[in-house]
Amino acid sequence: MDDFTLDLADEAATIALGAALAQVMEPNLTIYLHGNLGAGKTTLVRGLLQGLDYQGKVKSPTYTIVEPYEVNRASQGAMNIYHFDLYRFNDEEEWESAGFRDYFNAQSICLIEWPERAAHLLPIPDIDVYILMQGVGRSVRITLHSQHARQCMQRLKQPY
Repeated sequence: MDDFTLDLADEAATIALGAALAQVMEPNLTIYLHGNLGAGKTTLVRGLLQGLDYQGKVKSPTYTIVEPYEVNRASQGAMNIYHFDLYRFNDEEEWESAGFRDYFNAQSICLIEWPERAAHLLPIPDIDVYILMQGVGRSVRITLHSQHARQCMQRLKQPY
């Protein structure tokens, strides 16, 4: 189960996948989100956060580079989710001066859109998620790179 593909019919299915992933995610994960503009990367993150009972607005951090979220899980307490969008990223000094490196830690889940824009600054991903548009639906390929990711994803319930 290191690599699998799912077909999602619409936006609601993308949100449902995000919610299902939320149920198996644990801190200390780095997840790269790949896909063209409008592919559904932020929609997947929205579903994940909703699956963690986050009640606020979830927006793309295109201009802020990162949006932090704190969620509470009965089993784990407070957990930090950092949603990066590196589409407009072009300044390595900004990465260092903003302290983004510190966000990647054992208490956090980091979700990164457009990781290729800062690949040499980022840690190796635990999970790669590739989202491809197919009409109104999406094809999602998930690749697992770490034992921690495999342990989390083994708990993913069907139909996913």
